Amino acid sequence: MKSAGSMGINYMQKLLTSNVPKEVVKRGQDRVVEASLTLIRERAKLKGELVRGLGGAVASTSLLGIPLGHNSSFLQGPAFAPPLIREAIWCGSTNSTTEEGKILDDQRVLTDVGDLPVQELRDTGIDDDRLMSTVSESVKLVMDENPLRPLVLGGDHSISYPVVRAVSEKLGGPVDILHLDAHPDIYDAFEGNKYSHASSFARIMEGGYARRLLQVGIRSINLEGREQGKRFGVEQYEMRTFSRDRQFLENLKLGEGVKGVYISVDVDCLDPAFAPGVSHFESGGLSFRDVLNILHNLQGDIVGADVVEYNPQRDTADGMTAMVAAKLVRELAAKMSK
Repeated sequence: MKSAGSMGINYMQKLLTSNVPKEVVKRGQDRVVEASLTLIRERAKLKGELVRGLGGAVASTSLLGIPLGHNSSFLQGPAFAPPLIREAIWCGSTNSTTEEGKILDDQRVLTDVGDLPVQELRDTGIDDDRLMSTVSESVKLVMDENPLRPLVLGGDHSISYPVVRAVSEKLGGPVDILHLDAHPDIYDAFEGNKYSHASSFARIMEGGYARRLLQVGIRSINLEGREQGKRFGVEQYEMRTFSRDRQFLENLKLGEGVKGVYISVDVDCLDPAFAPGVSHFESGGLSFRDVLNILHNLQGDIVGADVVEYNPQRDTADGMTAMVAAKLVRELAAKMSK
């Protein structure tokens, strides 16, 4: 069965190959892109004004959803994740205080600028080059509103490339990246797709957007993953040696001499026992407490983050993994805000 998204794109492709002038189609695409960015821009302005009006915030986390799933090599369910993560954050099953004592009801700790309408953008027939540029622009619009800092809800892991690019370009230099994942996502162009969710960190490193890239939780890596890691000087910490590496990883100090720290959390860094709602089941992963220990103890100025690859279509009926993703978001928001 074809998805609505693919049908829309096929329709636009037919227009482009018919007698409809290309400039007419392009003008329509331009209008939809600008309208999409205007939505994010105005919401970010509103939230930025609110946080500045409340006063006292040096850094304030703001959620931005990027519901993109078509660059996944297996399942595309992560496109449906952002609203379900939000629902879990505010579902009322737990209070609004994080483990480290931040209160999420305080909008100096957490605001939300909504979702970039990825499907509507793709329905116009724009290619991934322009889509990724639009993602980057949306992140910059959030960062324009000091003290807001972006915490991006995926979506598949392909979104990390345009998000990190935006953060690095906006801040004027590279960042250090802490990447929690079962996979290194550093193929040159997985299955011929340079924007594949399995290639995002190759694009980041090629672009010079990161000085250090630490990959933690790795347990599905092949020869290309190791060679690419060596090529880019990536620090890869595999689960088979986690007991040996634990003390170091739970006491990280990053970001000195660069523009800060970016954190990317693929939900499948967790063992499937803790998070079954992911596209790729890889046993032998991190426990939830392992992840929180790494995040809570990290020393560094966190300038942006993402939580990606939650797949609602594989979650339990009661949304257990949505709650796991929501808690990751809650604790990251608390860590970023100050």
